[in-house]
Amino acid sequence: MTRNSDFFMRLAIAAAQEAATLGEVPVGAILVKDGQVIATGHNHPIGMKDPSAHAEICALRAGGLALGNYRLVDCELYVTLEPCLMCSGAILQARLKKVVFGAFDEKIGAAGSVLDVFQNATLNHQTQIEAGVLRDECAALLQDFFKQRRQSKKEVISPNSSIN
Repeated sequence: MTRNSDFFMRLAIAAAQEAATLGEVPVGAILVKDGQVIATGHNHPIGMKDPSAHAEICALRAGGLALGNYRLVDCELYVTLEPCLMCSGAILQARLKKVVFGAFDEKIGAAGSVLDVFQNATLNHQTQIEAGVLRDECAALLQDFFKQRRQSKKEVISPNSSIN
């Protein structure tokens, strides 16, 4: 783990916090080329009414527009949560050099937790993975978000609440 990894992951955490303010699951992504941020993304499937609007996909789309190419060769993606299978496929299609993620996704992660598509040597492109960067901070964002969501539901459905 390098200082650059920490720096860019903190930017991804800020993007994740932006998602949370919109009521979205707090996942953020930063796309970097040659040490420069070229695109950011955060989860936005609820607001966009688009199941593919994950942080990674949003960052890849913005990066493609910024670079004028759907191939994002020599780019690195910093994301607060391990990519799912959909995002991992898009990452491979974009030909990213490296993915750095924070928290592991034990339910649907496709970079080592549930699946590991990046270790498949038969694929025509190989992407490096760096896992667990600022893991605790990234995991805390998600844990706090879902804890607050559960608490809000309890308050709304509380047996002590009066129904008018």
